[in-house]
Amino acid sequence: MFADLRRVWELWQPRGNWLVVGILVAIASALSAVALLALAGKGVALGVAAGGGAIAILLLRPLMLLRPALRWAERMASHEAAFRALADTRVWFFRRIAERRPAGLGLTSAGDARGRFVADIEALDGLYLRAVLPAAAAAAVVLAVAILLGAQPWLAAAVTLPLAAALLLPIWLARDAATSAVAVATARGAVNRMALDPLMGLPETLSANAEGRAAGRLAAATSQMHLAEARLARRSAIGGASGFFLAQLALIGALGWALATGSAGGGLAVLGLFMALAAAEALGLVPRAGSALAGAAAAASRLFALADQPAPVAEPVVPAACPAGHGLRIEGLRFGWDADRPVLDGLELDWREGERIALLGPSGAGKSTIAQLLLKLAAPQAGRISLGGVDIADLPASTLRGRIAALTQDARIFDASVAENLRIAAPEAPDAALWRVLAQVGMAELLRALPDGLDTPCGEGGARFSGGQARRIALARALLPAAPLLLLDEPTSGLDAETERAFLETLELATRGRSVLLITHRLVGVEQPDRVLRLAGGRLLPAMA
Repeated sequence: MFADLRRVWELWQPRGNWLVVGILVAIASALSAVALLALAGKGVALGVAAGGGAIAILLLRPLMLLRPALRWAERMASHEAAFRALADTRVWFFRRIAERRPAGLGLTSAGDARGRFVADIEALDGLYLRAVLPAAAAAAVVLAVAILLGAQPWLAAAVTLPLAAALLLPIWLARDAATSAVAVATARGAVNRMALDPLMGLPETLSANAEGRAAGRLAAATSQMHLAEARLARRSAIGGASGFFLAQLALIGALGWALATGSAGGGLAVLGLFMALAAAEALGLVPRAGSALAGAAAAASRLFALADQPAPVAEPVVPAACPAGHGLRIEGLRFGWDADRPVLDGLELDWREGERIALLGPSGAGKSTIAQLLLKLAAPQAGRISLGGVDIADLPASTLRGRIAALTQDARIFDASVAENLRIAAPEAPDAALWRVLAQVGMAELLRALPDGLDTPCGEGGARFSGGQARRIALARALLPAAPLLLLDEPTSGLDAETERAFLETLELATRGRSVLLITHRLVGVEQPDRVLRLAGGRLLPAMA
């Protein structure tokens, strides 16, 4: 548990200055409360002992103004530090997932991934805001109380020992709550899956009359989550009650010392009582820090479990120079998702510059696997793929993908404007370049007629447009970068016959002058490839067009 928390803290090192400022302001705020009550106690003590205390009471006035200002500064500084650290964590996690799941999330469902990106990362703020800050402030307060009461060791011990014990509660409670916190994090992930997965496949859910069953599974998952949260809340309540009990022991200790010393120690006894009250405020949040630590550790464990998976294709230690040519060659390639059952075995392909190849094959033959290997989304188990004579294993993925533009069979249109969807491929592209590729795919006239033009929202999954129009926007995105090689993996997937034919006619015109590899299960007659190959038995064979 603590190893994961240490790793989170290491991730936050770039924000160390902000984190330290937040801690220092929290300590200053807590010590201002001690100063207030120390002066108040001193004033009462002097009044009890010598009939005075006006000077001490006078000093309270500036502190009474300073205290709320420090409380405000504490909230602002600590939350700014936490927000910056969490933002960095999200970016780090996104990059790790992009490196380790370049072909998509696969078995990790959208609901579970969303839970890790949102809920688990947000839970990490408990490490800083609800554990480190309260513990640092409380430790400073206990030390200050011990110093202020140090003239009377027995009084100092009677007050500070129970308070010091309260400081150790989070560690004990965190270990006890760790199992419950893991159960809560897992249950929340299940709720995310049960809620989002049926919604993302809502047409299939409704067509199968499965909404009732989906709701039942969601209700069951929610019930399990509530049970796990209740167990964790009970442990947090035990921590709070324990901390309150120890604070009361500090008060009892001060009273006991007063009774033992009689009227001679009355003034210091009053000061001790005020110090115990000051410390009780700072220590009030510390016992619950154990639950916060456990929750943060559980969330960190889930994040690291996904982020630490090995990357399918390692980046070269010493990258090769970008090749001048863009002819692509596959030699003796062997690959299988199950190592004992290769999908491709001894595959050979010579894709010459400017050549248009159609690659045919039935579903499951391995056509899309070839596309993933060419884009370094997977690595060959044997054989070699070279670009311009350079093994792509020696090229950074970004360099390779800068030479190969791709339109995959499930190319996603994002819930953003048309311009934003296109500029994913070329962020600096001017509007003129966008209109050019839209004209190439036959979408410019339609978009010019819309009020928002390039700023027209596409909707989730391109819902604003028809299936054929959405595919044309995806094709325009693939055409926008000046990549010499164009990889089209089942580009007409999901289109009806008439729309498919029209799309392929557009495709032939829009891709002229580029090297094209068209991966499809059949030709419809409008394609004009230089060669037609068929994938069978893990190898490419010549085929009739």
